[in-house]
Amino acid sequence: MGKRDDLIAKYAADIQDKLGQAPDMDLLTKVTIGCGPSIYDDDASTVASSDEAELERIKSSYLMKKLGLPDGPNLMEGINAVIEAYGRSNRNKYRAVVYYLLCRHFGKESAYL
Repeated sequence: MGKRDDLIAKYAADIQDKLGQAPDMDLLTKVTIGCGPSIYDDDASTVASSDEAELERIKSSYLMKKLGLPDGPNLMEGINAVIEAYGRSNRNKYRAVVYYLLCRHFGKESAYL
C-alpha cells in the first residue's frame, strides 16, 4: 500500500472510532484524492475548527465551489454540526474526514461521481 492508502485507512478508522459510523470507502477515497497534496502536509491535513477564517474558507472553497451549494446560514450550521460530531476538543480533525462528513451531511455525494 502507498502513503495515500495508509492515510485513507487512518481516516476510515477515525470515522469508525470517533463517530461510530462505517465509512463509505469509495466516497472517502474520492474525497481524499480531491484534497490533493494537502493530505501529506501536517498543518494542511487538519482543520483548525477554532479559526473562523479557516471555516469560512471551507464554506467558500469546498461547500460552495466544489459541492455547488448556494451561500446561506445553513452552510456554517452544517460545518458546526460536523465539527461537533467529530469532537470540537479533538485536536486532529483530518481535512479529508471533515470534507467527507460535510459531503454526506449535505447529501452531495454526487459531486464525486
